[in-house]
Amino acid sequence: MSNATQLLRFITAGSVDDGKSTLIGRLLHDSKSIFEDQFSAISRTSEKRGMAAVDLSLLTDGLQAEREQGITIDVAYRYFATPKRKFIIGDTPGHEQYTRNMVTAASTANLAVILIDARKGVLTQTRRHSYLASLIGVPHIVLAVNKMDMVEYSKQRFEEIVGEYKRFAAQLNLHDVHCIPLSALDGDNVVEKSDAMDWYIGPTLLELLETVEIEHDVNTRDFRFPVQWVCRPQAQEYHDFRGFAGRIEAGDVSVGDEVTILPSGRSSKIKEIVTYDGHLQRAYAPQSVTLTLEDEIDISRGDMFVKAGGTTRCAQPAGSAIACDLASVAGSLGRMVNSSTGNVSEAHSLPAVAKEFEAMLCWLSETPLDKNRKYFVKHTTRTAKCLFSRIDYRVDVNTLERHPVAALNMNDIARVALKTQQPLVIDHYLDDHSTGSFIVIDEATNNTVAAGMIA
Repeated sequence: MSNATQLLRFITAGSVDDGKSTLIGRLLHDSKSIFEDQFSAISRTSEKRGMAAVDLSLLTDGLQAEREQGITIDVAYRYFATPKRKFIIGDTPGHEQYTRNMVTAASTANLAVILIDARKGVLTQTRRHSYLASLIGVPHIVLAVNKMDMVEYSKQRFEEIVGEYKRFAAQLNLHDVHCIPLSALDGDNVVEKSDAMDWYIGPTLLELLETVEIEHDVNTRDFRFPVQWVCRPQAQEYHDFRGFAGRIEAGDVSVGDEVTILPSGRSSKIKEIVTYDGHLQRAYAPQSVTLTLEDEIDISRGDMFVKAGGTTRCAQPAGSAIACDLASVAGSLGRMVNSSTGNVSEAHSLPAVAKEFEAMLCWLSETPLDKNRKYFVKHTTRTAKCLFSRIDYRVDVNTLERHPVAALNMNDIARVALKTQQPLVIDHYLDDHSTGSFIVIDEATNNTVAAGMIA
């Protein structure tokens, strides 16, 4: 896929007054991605406030409460494109009490732009946002050292901040970190190169966004196809058609490939790959397709197609108290299970089938988690009842310390264990975001109360 057709999703994160909204406004303005009436509107607002220049942050701080307080509360999304790539920007909140907003925005991001005020350096909020980006598995990090005009465009100050941040990033296993000195207010190194920082020889922010490689952000190795709908047309000419519609979440599949359907463990071969535009010989993630099989197999929504002939391992580490339901599918998948450890040898990666698993959870609801209540867990296209069997610890997102807790409140991030009524086909979140993530739903109100990442 060429860059011209690629979509890059990225978020901005930083402390209050680091200039996130101004940076996005500058990016949109200098790349000529805003309409004249939008610019006129924010110009009038800036003039009413007695500002000498146009306040570009107004392009993203859309809520009235945000404009009054001068902060970002909700996630503001903006869309723009250049000749090289399309973009979706998420301007995330900087306050700790809006952690849940950043988590939900980062869950679909390819890249995170973490802003630092050059005068203040690496702050507690910087560490918090970096930890959340690491937790969510954002593949690419851009450290944007903003307000360089306030430190006289000092190369030494920039290098001090970069050195401190990279030492911290190494602790979080953040490896793909790009560092850019810039001034969002004046536009230095945002879209155009800065004459005031000729010592910086790297790309501008927009150049980096246009060229960062995201082809490998999707799992192309392992085939994952959760069934969303069993297609049985009513028309007489299609009365024999039985297809399984859904989106390929990872990998690829070809006509003739042998697949295994989990959790049942039964196998067949792909007969057809059907799309709106016709038939394909091969399909890739993230295409939405309808697959037909050579054999009649009982398959329903929530089942998952994987390629047959491999081995799997439990999503939990050896020695964990969490048990994977390997027995139900071990025979058909031809796995070699070590009875003493629960581990299996691998030919290629296959998911685990489990009713119990551990996860990192971000609690989103104002109502605390109640371990005595049942909830729904929605994983890919399957929804099942669940219970929280334990809460191991809560992570202090500012210090990264772990604290034992009996309950979870809004914005808490914790390690938990769940038991589900039906088996789920799961991967480790770092191996595949789509099959390694889930949401928790309150069965009484139908509200989404938590987002989880399988550990």
